[in-house]
Amino acid sequence: MRPQKVENKELMEGLISVIRAKGYDGASLNDLSASSGLKKASLYHRFPGGKKEITEMVLAYVATWVENNITDPLTNSNVKPEDRLATALENINTLYDQGNSICLFRALTMETGMELFGKQVADGLKKWIAAFRELGIDLGYNTAEADKMAQEVLVKIQGSLIIAKGLGTVKPFQESLAAIEKMYMKS
Repeated sequence: MRPQKVENKELMEGLISVIRAKGYDGASLNDLSASSGLKKASLYHRFPGGKKEITEMVLAYVATWVENNITDPLTNSNVKPEDRLATALENINTLYDQGNSICLFRALTMETGMELFGKQVADGLKKWIAAFRELGIDLGYNTAEADKMAQEVLVKIQGSLIIAKGLGTVKPFQESLAAIEKMYMKS
C-alpha cells in the first residue's frame, strides 16, 4: 500500500489544531494522526521522534509564519508604521481565526509542555515584544513607553482569547485588536 500524501500546510494545520486544543500532554498520537490525515504509521515515519518532534515542528512552522506575517511586517522600515500595524493586526486576526482559536503558546505553558518547550515559547514571546517595541519607537514613543505597550499587546491578545473562548464569542478578541490599534495611534 502506498503511503498517504498530505501537503505540509494541511498537515501542520491539523497538528496545530490538536496541540492548541489539548496541549502537549493531552494530545494523543491518535488525535494527531486523525487531524493530520495520516495513519499512525505514516505519522511515525514522518516524525520518528514522536509527539515531541511533532510539537517542535509545529512550533517552528508557527514561528516562521509569525515572522513572515507579523514580526517582519512590524519592523519593515520601508513601510509607514501605521500600515505596518494594520498589516500585523490583520495577520494576528488570521492567526487566531478571528478569535476562535487559542494560542499555541498558552497550550504549551501547561505541565510538560513548558518543561520541554519553554525556551521556544519564551523566544517567541520576546520576538513579538521586540517587534511591537520597534513599532512603538518608530511611532514616536520612548523606549520605556514602547516596551510597556509591546507587553500590553500580548496581555490584550492572550487575555482576550481566553475570554472569547470562555464566553463563546469573538467580540472580546476583536475589541482587543481595535484597542491595540488605538493605543499605538494616539500620538
